[in-house]
Amino acid sequence: MASRLGTDLTVGSIPRHIVTFSLPMLIGSFLQTAYSFINAIWVGQFLGTGALATVTVSFPVVFTLFGIGMGMTLATNILVSQSYGAKRFDELRRVVDSSTVLIPGLGILLTLLGEFFTPYILRAMDTPADIFDASVSYLRIFLLSLPFSFAMFAIRSMLQGMGDSKTPLYFQLVSVLLTTVLDPLLIFGKLGLPKLGLNGTAWATIFSQALVLVALMAYLRHQKSPVAPGWPRFRHLGLETRQTFRIGIPASIQQSLVSLGMVLVTGIVNGFGEISTAAFGAASRIDQIAFMPAINFGMAISTLAGQNLGAGHHGRVREIFTWGCLFSGAITLVISAAAVLFPEPLLRVFTTDAVVIELGTSYLHIVGACYVLFGLVFVSNGIINGAGATMITTFISLLSLWVIRVPGAYWLSRQMNSVKGVWYAIAFSFFVSLACSMAYYFSGRWQRALLRKEHAGPAAAGPKPDPAEVLANETGEA
Repeated sequence: MASRLGTDLTVGSIPRHIVTFSLPMLIGSFLQTAYSFINAIWVGQFLGTGALATVTVSFPVVFTLFGIGMGMTLATNILVSQSYGAKRFDELRRVVDSSTVLIPGLGILLTLLGEFFTPYILRAMDTPADIFDASVSYLRIFLLSLPFSFAMFAIRSMLQGMGDSKTPLYFQLVSVLLTTVLDPLLIFGKLGLPKLGLNGTAWATIFSQALVLVALMAYLRHQKSPVAPGWPRFRHLGLETRQTFRIGIPASIQQSLVSLGMVLVTGIVNGFGEISTAAFGAASRIDQIAFMPAINFGMAISTLAGQNLGAGHHGRVREIFTWGCLFSGAITLVISAAAVLFPEPLLRVFTTDAVVIELGTSYLHIVGACYVLFGLVFVSNGIINGAGATMITTFISLLSLWVIRVPGAYWLSRQMNSVKGVWYAIAFSFFVSLACSMAYYFSGRWQRALLRKEHAGPAAAGPKPDPAEVLANETGEA
């Protein structure tokens, strides 16, 4: 049962846990996607093509930096879920202290580096001269939100590691609504606020993230949650920080290189002209919707696996894998069927150009038919990540992207003299990802990757402390 002490996912119905835990995360993803669509409408419809191009140019940089933060918070999620599952609440507090210092600190460091290197990065991306100055200004302002965003990522991952996916959803909803309201007010200077144009969207993000972060921290302190950030005990920063780096660095590298790889694939598509780019862009929106359930199921499965592995319930982990395949496979199979059978109506939501729709249809016939493979990959990867073996999932992702998808897209599109070669390369990369991930899962080697606690002697010895007792001690110490 959910409480301020989280939800124990090591007992009870596994299918029920998967559904109730992943559903709030899925709703949160839809909220974020809805906001990005609304923001694109404000920028594109009211500020013009130049403003939309400015945001588009900045997006790969922001996405790459967010990838670094998300990779590090995956490590926090794994460490929290394993500690919580094993009922090692003293260890859980050390993870919280370590993450409270490490992840927002990383956000501050990346902000400082970004502020300095922004002009050089945008120049290296061949940003058009007519939007260069606006892009530098926008990106420098947006980067100020990184420490707040990274802190939110960290707290969300800690709560999810304890089995609580609802609290992050409630605060994310407030953040999205606040940003949605502030966007037009700061863009156009309404209600006495300054008229900031495109930069108003960046300031809206900063303000809403900062406000919601403070509110969430205050709420967790009031609830006396085990993951409530407080003034860290610096003696806690040794082992847990090393473990966070060991798990988080591969995941961060994976996220960043995946972002870069997608930029290269988009560049290959761009070489076939505007129609190809438009078709790829429209079809990619369908990808976004199709991948959303799989990604969220993967995150849920990683947390369930982490808690149960921490508790030593390996039999339940096999059950988590089976139910995960059924849920994720079934949902992505339905989306695959819709993409293959009704591609034109789906694409017409984003474009009315008949030529673009025709080419986008070919994408959905080839790539859309393979969505189910992507859904299954996130199940096996979720188990592997839950064991702490993020180096393996990083290797699988980079193999699929950098050995198969990017070179394959270039070679096949040249051999076929058609952008459809890119479509086939993307589809084939899904097969490779699934084969490698499932092979590693069924080998059982991921169980060896379970975190070996260097302090296992004193930490593991003796009875496990009562969570309420730990909370009382921590509150008194704070």
